[in-house]
Amino acid sequence: MRKIGILTGGGDCPGLNAVIRGVVEKCAVAGIEVFGFNDGWRGALNAKGRWLNLSDVEGIQTLGGTIIGSSRTNVLADPNGPSTVRDVLDALDLEGLVAIGGDDTLGVANELRKMGINVIGVPKTIDNDLSCTDYTFGFETAANIAMEAIDRLQTTAKAHSRCIVVECMGRHTGWIALQAGLAANAHLVLIPEFPKSYDEIISLVRRRYLRGDRHTIIVVAEGFELLGADEIDIGTDAFGNKLLLHKNLAKNLSDMIENSMKSDPLLGNDAQYFECRPVVLGHVQRGGAPCAFDRVLGTRLGIKAGELVVQGDYGKMVAQVGTKIVAADMDTAVTVRKVVDKEFYDAAALYFK
Repeated sequence: MRKIGILTGGGDCPGLNAVIRGVVEKCAVAGIEVFGFNDGWRGALNAKGRWLNLSDVEGIQTLGGTIIGSSRTNVLADPNGPSTVRDVLDALDLEGLVAIGGDDTLGVANELRKMGINVIGVPKTIDNDLSCTDYTFGFETAANIAMEAIDRLQTTAKAHSRCIVVECMGRHTGWIALQAGLAANAHLVLIPEFPKSYDEIISLVRRRYLRGDRHTIIVVAEGFELLGADEIDIGTDAFGNKLLLHKNLAKNLSDMIENSMKSDPLLGNDAQYFECRPVVLGHVQRGGAPCAFDRVLGTRLGIKAGELVVQGDYGKMVAQVGTKIVAADMDTAVTVRKVVDKEFYDAAALYFK
């Protein structure tokens, strides 16, 4: 009897359960048993988990989160981590592992691949920043949630003549912020790929105010940095990523805008009542049930990963290319980040006014 392990690592993401079901269903057809490790790589290090059968996965593609849990455990932080994972796989008689995660989780999987451990990667990140795949499941749901929030904030901004700075997730790239901002008619979107100075930002708010548009919606990705601003170093996480002042980004920017507008002599007496408010969407973007697109994409990726297991074709990452689900090069996927291209940003910038 062939056996395979599966885990979900990193932040939770709409569509994870759809992938799990796809893998289990496809493997079951070939008589391959699937062991679900609890809490991502942590479970793979301490051999915690359970065997998954068809009744365990029935209908779970409709659910958010992950039935086997997740964590941000970094196997490579422990010199004995890779050998421990290998020992756990051997003890459970698992021929390999399906790792579902973003660049950190798949980065670990890729290193284990180089060490001779059988792995298959499934790209998961609401940030949509993994290369070799056109979309990562979870992104569409997150962008829609952010869009709906911005839609609601538009009415509040108009009613109170306010500027609102909406902070979206996006540590390295601005896919969510740009997709949601463009769809919800944001007046400016700030993303890491295209830094802007404070003068550029405040000039747009001032210009709108002077022409009678007293409300402004600014959408900013959490990884955005102002041109010319001093960097604040608050350390790194377990994977070496720079920690960000998640809440302070929107608040500091909104405070700067409000102070500038109130003290601008060209804006007249009414400017003393100008208000700018920060809104941090945070984890609400990655929670809840997946949309139809992510349920289907997750399902197709899971089935393809199961197909590779059946074939014994390890060392690959499954991906969506056009309308096809294919096997892609894992090393390229985790070492080359997919960023927002200038053509897309310039198209959206036509509406920044």
